[in-house]
Amino acid sequence: MVKVIGYTRVSTQGQVDDGVSLAAQRDKIEAWCKVNDAELSDVFTDEGISGTKGDRPGLLAALEMASKTGAALVVYSLSRLSRSTADTLAIAERLDRAGADLVSLSEKIDTTTAAGKMVFRMLAVLNEFERDQVSDRTRSALAYKRSQNEYTGGHVPYGFSMDKNCILHPDEAERQVIDRILELRGGGASYTAIASELNAAGYRTKTGKNWFPQTVKNIVKRAA
Repeated sequence: MVKVIGYTRVSTQGQVDDGVSLAAQRDKIEAWCKVNDAELSDVFTDEGISGTKGDRPGLLAALEMASKTGAALVVYSLSRLSRSTADTLAIAERLDRAGADLVSLSEKIDTTTAAGKMVFRMLAVLNEFERDQVSDRTRSALAYKRSQNEYTGGHVPYGFSMDKNCILHPDEAERQVIDRILELRGGGASYTAIASELNAAGYRTKTGKNWFPQTVKNIVKRAA
């Protein structure tokens, strides 16, 4: 007999906005248990808590109990777990690693069956694909900004200054120092030797500090 841990939640906006009361969610879970000859061990509840928060004591207790006992965590819908697909998949992965299952009645997801596992894995693949697309778009956008000399965050790189419109412009004085660094490095000088020469000549980094071998190395790598 499958052991079941139930979980129910209504948001801060109340049962009217959620559409399904705590009692109705529990009734659905109990009905599923009867149809599937499963034993309902306990039901944990979060009342008046948003679906985006990670500090839901009822959910944390339900996950811990299901993981310890290898039970199936049964919810009325995936939105009761989280509004975030990534968070929902993380919950499912945690249960899977513990030998537990996830059942969502509204979406008809049931990882206690082979078909249910397949459907959920497809959702996981689609979510990963979406994350990769977002990452690709972000990299492309940053690359374009850099090609237009636009500021992309962090410290303004040595050799540039930034105007009020966040556009980077070559700093001629700093560019001369970079040229000297590359000239010395091309001649076989070590990073330590280059840093010592810069400091002896009175040059300072953009923050006004002495040069160190790692700082010189970063300049060389960026210029490569």
